[in-house]
Amino acid sequence: MYVERIGQGQPLVLIHGWAMHGGVFSPLVERLSSTFELHVVDLPGHGHSRDDGRLDLDDCARRIAEMTPSAAWLGWSLGGLVALTGALKHPDSVTSLVMLSATPRFVAGDDWPDGVRPSLFTSFADGLGRDYRGTLEQFLALEAFGSDHLRDELRALKQQLFARGEPDSDVLETGLRLLADTDLRAALPALDGRSLWLGGRRDRLVNWSAMEAAAAICRNAETCRVDGAGHAPFLSHADEVATRIKAFFGVQA
Repeated sequence: MYVERIGQGQPLVLIHGWAMHGGVFSPLVERLSSTFELHVVDLPGHGHSRDDGRLDLDDCARRIAEMTPSAAWLGWSLGGLVALTGALKHPDSVTSLVMLSATPRFVAGDDWPDGVRPSLFTSFADGLGRDYRGTLEQFLALEAFGSDHLRDELRALKQQLFARGEPDSDVLETGLRLLADTDLRAALPALDGRSLWLGGRRDRLVNWSAMEAAAAICRNAETCRVDGAGHAPFLSHADEVATRIKAFFGVQA
């Protein structure tokens, strides 16, 4: 698994979302690398780790813990499930947690009304076989939808999508199944460290109410809502997100 180390200061691991790679965090890297030692991950099947193994939450969390120092972990979207798994399974390696536009369960259910409809991820999985690139672009459009800076955000996502090569199609299908099937809510009360739940009010993939509900289950959680943002607030509101992350870790902005 490819992990790039950038900057100096407190160690912070960055874990990207579905179909992307660590390069998508470039706005955060630019703003955080002077005060954090960043460990920027490419998950298996993505970016520079395209040919490296399978996408499994437990395996990814274990490998990242082995390859990085004891650190805070930040996970965006699908990366949030990896980061949360790491915090739960490897508490000695994960000192604190930032869930960026991510929840322990992405789909709606009788006791989780603010998730997305279960068919969303299965429809994207079906679409990959018919129109790989078109389906990925539809997903990017959904990520950017609602943002104050929709066009700029969508342009940035499209520029990053294949910047490190095409993600593996089988791994993408696995990732969609993880998003559809994973439910880590029951483990949240056991989360030892501090956590920050940071998301956009206009996010169409992760409802802000779901992030608040998840944070409420944790013992030592903070929340931060970016009012004009969609699913990728670190692209549309990079200064605000970086400032909030620094504040959470006690770093002067």
